[in-house]
Amino acid sequence: MGFLSRWLGGGDVAGKPAVRRGHASASLPDGMRVYAIGDIHGRYDLLMRLEQRIREDLGERPVPRALTIYLGDFVDRGPDSRRVVEYLRTAGGDGIERLFLRGNHEETLLEYLSDPQLILSWKKFGGLETLFSYGVDVRDLMRGEGVEKAHAAFSASFPNEHLDFMEKLPPILSIGDYCFVHAGVKPGVPIDRQRPADLLWIREEFLHHEGSFGKVVVHGHTPTDTPTHLPNRINVDTGAYLTGKLTAAVLEGEDVAFISVT
Repeated sequence: MGFLSRWLGGGDVAGKPAVRRGHASASLPDGMRVYAIGDIHGRYDLLMRLEQRIREDLGERPVPRALTIYLGDFVDRGPDSRRVVEYLRTAGGDGIERLFLRGNHEETLLEYLSDPQLILSWKKFGGLETLFSYGVDVRDLMRGEGVEKAHAAFSASFPNEHLDFMEKLPPILSIGDYCFVHAGVKPGVPIDRQRPADLLWIREEFLHHEGSFGKVVVHGHTPTDTPTHLPNRINVDTGAYLTGKLTAAVLEGEDVAFISVT
């Protein structure tokens, strides 16, 4: 079934979820619905609203198997990274399967644990907000000082359960005709031979490619005002930390919809 260039529904209304529907050139197995959530970046408040909206959708439209896939970048930039990670690692008991993918921000956090100097670059894209959410005093770091002290404080306050959760995050997942990944895939390379660095960091080469990737790639990493639906990829990063909008793609059969909360 071909891609629809016309969305059904309207624009976002503050405080209400926006749902747009269309069709993809891909499909999922019968009886399955996937909710693929874009970059959360410490916005626990938006995550709770979107989780509630997903539960409401499942109540209105039950399905034999519901799966929520979180596309990485749970931490940094927003104010509540610790609460987001704690929720994700303990969520369950509501009949929804959950799978979590690694983003480049989780990768950076893990690298920081073994390299205190990494904060000098990490703080430029949200690292201080994450440290603060774990109880670290970041005032010296804001002045370029206290690198070792802050690292020791974070290492002591970062729970082993959170470390275990992040270390086990895979970089990619394939279901049916879809591939789920944080950043994207390298054009011309088979899905099962992608480099982890590309899966977490790639941008322009992937975004500008108009040909097939072998599967329709569902990704985040590159924020846009509204979700992007193209024949070869679907982007659900709507810049939650900056725009106040968190989005999930809703995939079922050949149908594609988007739920955004503000």
